[in-house]
Amino acid sequence: MKLIFNLKMTTLLILALCCLSFCSDAGKDNNEGGTPEPEVPAAGDVTIYITTNTRSMDFKKQAANFSPKDNMSPTTIKLEPGTRYQTMDGFGAAVTGSTCYNLMQMTTENRTKFLKETFSETEGMGQSYIRISIGCSDFSLSEYTCCDTPGIENFALTEEETRYVIPILKEILAINPNVKIMGSPWTPPRWMKVNNLTDLQPFNSWTSGQLNPAYYSDYADYFVRWIHAFGEQGIKIYSVTPQNEPLNRGNSASLYMTWQEQRDFVRDALGPKFKAAGLNTRIYVYDHNYNYDSNKPENADQGQYPLKIYADAAAAGFVAGAAYHNYGGNKEELNFIRQSRPDKELVFTETSIGTWNDGRNLETRLIDDMKEVALGTVNNWCKGVIVWNLMLDSDRGPNRDGGCQTCYGAVDIDRSNYKTITRNSHYYIIGHLSSVVKPGAARIGTSGFSDSGFYYSAFENPDGTYAVVLLNSTATNKAITLDDGSHHFAYEVPAKSVISYRWKKQ
Repeated sequence: MKLIFNLKMTTLLILALCCLSFCSDAGKDNNEGGTPEPEVPAAGDVTIYITTNTRSMDFKKQAANFSPKDNMSPTTIKLEPGTRYQTMDGFGAAVTGSTCYNLMQMTTENRTKFLKETFSETEGMGQSYIRISIGCSDFSLSEYTCCDTPGIENFALTEEETRYVIPILKEILAINPNVKIMGSPWTPPRWMKVNNLTDLQPFNSWTSGQLNPAYYSDYADYFVRWIHAFGEQGIKIYSVTPQNEPLNRGNSASLYMTWQEQRDFVRDALGPKFKAAGLNTRIYVYDHNYNYDSNKPENADQGQYPLKIYADAAAAGFVAGAAYHNYGGNKEELNFIRQSRPDKELVFTETSIGTWNDGRNLETRLIDDMKEVALGTVNNWCKGVIVWNLMLDSDRGPNRDGGCQTCYGAVDIDRSNYKTITRNSHYYIIGHLSSVVKPGAARIGTSGFSDSGFYYSAFENPDGTYAVVLLNSTATNKAITLDDGSHHFAYEVPAKSVISYRWKKQ
């Protein structure tokens, strides 16, 4: 009897252990390249996040303590908070119609988990600035504007907004009410378009055309109505650009708008309409490439587009600054524009990964995108950094004919189950900024360690914490010491990795 009892107990124990193992595995998300279950680090003075380009450390949370020893390290980065640069607005991605559609295909539980991981200040990365389209984009479910029937009195939100975009924005704002939202149009209503500014013939096409000056006032009213419509849904629009990629005629939905046209539209219509409506929504001009698409003959006189608008004092009075993309040219253009007009702001509003740049290869893209997109724009005066689609599906969609067919998202979701998520470089580079650099933070100076292959930026947050984001693009681990004048600590930065630090000043 004793033997039988022991055998039964042993069998029950084995079954219990198997059940525990199965339950543990079943509870894990099937996330390729995904963030593992949160690891509770040892308590420490400094919170640290690390991602290596091999994913051996996948946004891994760690901790470190201040050192009581004298700081004699030759690899010390010393913070210089007395040197102040721009104040940060935030970091994030575009929440396009395609992104919202994909998110709505997920189960409520999985979607909430992903959105918390992305936007929560306490449970995730704390992403804080997103961009949405005013009307359709090349990543929408159809071509549309909010006033496709002629007459501004026919303005109304569409099903794409009411069924997909607005519900997702509400979920995001419930998680992080402080998220800022930028709106950008790809095209005005077609009845406002003409073939050119000489003939002024109707141009009934989503692609190309120019804005008829006779409709400047109506189009400005369109912006005001759109902002009010979202406001009625509890969604505040922080900023707008007058036109996405104004020098690109060829997108699936597009409008050609020279600096002369944008100057006149902002000065004579958009700015005054915002003022009359009591809107404090910020206007950022341009919203296109560093090189002003100068390879196209019609753009020969479009260089330094924002500066030409600023030269008109009346127009400049309505403009907060300029927005840039990186599909052509060099990020040093940001510094030139800043030096030319230090009273105006800069934001970076779009970049994409795709088949053309090996977009899903984190071993390549994490390093390049952190250097060029994240730290490269911030260290050249950008107040915000926004990448393109937050989420696309495994077929790079949904997307529109004539738009980008080869883009990946910051994350891609498997459309066979709308659960398995691949996290790409843009998700990590934004997360490494947003997790430690908070809205209202000031970028500050640094001195000391400088070595080829290492790039970094330092910040002072409004809550009395310091933050540093550092890229080690070399193939060698290196112990880096950070010193704020009151405290210092060392941490070995893995080869080919991004590391973010945050700690209290006192």
